[in-house]
Amino acid sequence: MKVIQLHQNEKRLIKKALKKDRKAQQRLYETYSPKMLSVCRMYVKDLQFAEDVMLKGFMKVFTHLSSYKAAGSFEGWIRRIMVREAIDFLRSQKKVQFSEALENDSALASENSFGSVEEVDFLQQKIDELPEGYKAVFMLYAVEGYKHQEIAKLLSISEGTSKSQLFKARKLLQTKVELRRKEHHGGK
Repeated sequence: MKVIQLHQNEKRLIKKALKKDRKAQQRLYETYSPKMLSVCRMYVKDLQFAEDVMLKGFMKVFTHLSSYKAAGSFEGWIRRIMVREAIDFLRSQKKVQFSEALENDSALASENSFGSVEEVDFLQQKIDELPEGYKAVFMLYAVEGYKHQEIAKLLSISEGTSKSQLFKARKLLQTKVELRRKEHHGGK
């Protein structure tokens, strides 16, 4: 019952926001801004810049609200706008650099389970430390679920570069995780 009611409220808010109802726009913003700030923060390290990206993204949400066709989830539609806005910000800052070379290592396989919040925080910190090109591709692929062809188009790079960036990001993260595990297990 709550889910249906929430969905009906969302539809009503969207209709009102389309008519430039500021209170409806504010409610939509308040509902989705915490999650969307998290999305922006995944791409943009600096919180202040991530907030700017999110605000710019919401401006696009409200100016292009009429293009939302209710075919998919409204949250997913907003999220795509935020991801594109974050990528555009990184491009404008000239922080996204890509390398074409793909290293000839075997596929990376490791235990991907984390036993504590501390380990998750560690991994988030290491993701934040990735070079921007690696991080952008990693986040688009591993978190957002984009395919290499889509990433290539979004970032104006080749599919090979997308695959290379993902490979390098995973390898770098794996190395950092393995080092940490060795430190915590007495060098074993």
